[in-house]
Amino acid sequence: MPLDNGKLIVRKTSSENLSAFLFEPSELVPFETALRWQKNWQNLLLSENVAEQAVWFLQHSSCYTLGRGASESNLLFDPNDPPLNLYRADRGGEVTHHMPGQLVVYPVLNLRFYKTDLHWYLRELEDVLIRLLRLLGLKGERIPGLTGVWVRDRKVAAIGVGCRRWITQHGLALNVDCDLYGYRAVVPCGLEEHPIGRLIDWIPGITVKEVQPLLKNCFSKTFGLDWDNYKG
Repeated sequence: MPLDNGKLIVRKTSSENLSAFLFEPSELVPFETALRWQKNWQNLLLSENVAEQAVWFLQHSSCYTLGRGASESNLLFDPNDPPLNLYRADRGGEVTHHMPGQLVVYPVLNLRFYKTDLHWYLRELEDVLIRLLRLLGLKGERIPGLTGVWVRDRKVAAIGVGCRRWITQHGLALNVDCDLYGYRAVVPCGLEEHPIGRLIDWIPGITVKEVQPLLKNCFSKTFGLDWDNYKG
């Protein structure tokens, strides 16, 4: 039975979870392409032409991104001559680095179905990651006052979100088996005192292919989602 939420009709599954379209591109996705996908879906939700939420699980080509209020002082290169593509993104947070071997999740969710509180949403995204790490035998930790997830004092996951009228975009990036060399050109997240880590540092041989289905499961459990395949 559909759920009437104002003017939006959201399909409920037999389990009473909300449903969301799931996208899993098999190739590396340029950052600007993924941003366009998110914005288009966000606009559909805002215009009420589609009620279904959507989540992307993907890997990016190598690049750097800056949050909307990020300081260029955290770039250790000339922003007019970057070593990789550099983008200013409409998300919170400072500079981050994307590359193959890092699993990125972009949820376009309607927080009116959950809780209209961005601090709550950030903590829920952290919970997704902590739940995943527990499955892998690792202890994911928060640091008070900061956003993200750490393992043994190394930051393994960055989180930065954008939101318009409670429709989200951007999301989280988990370092799995990526090359960390590109981080040398920036101060990641503006945190000089916090080194960067990746899952392969503690679980030799682990790959994105192994982690992705586990992360999908943790995400769906945390947000009460059943996955749907997009037919549009």
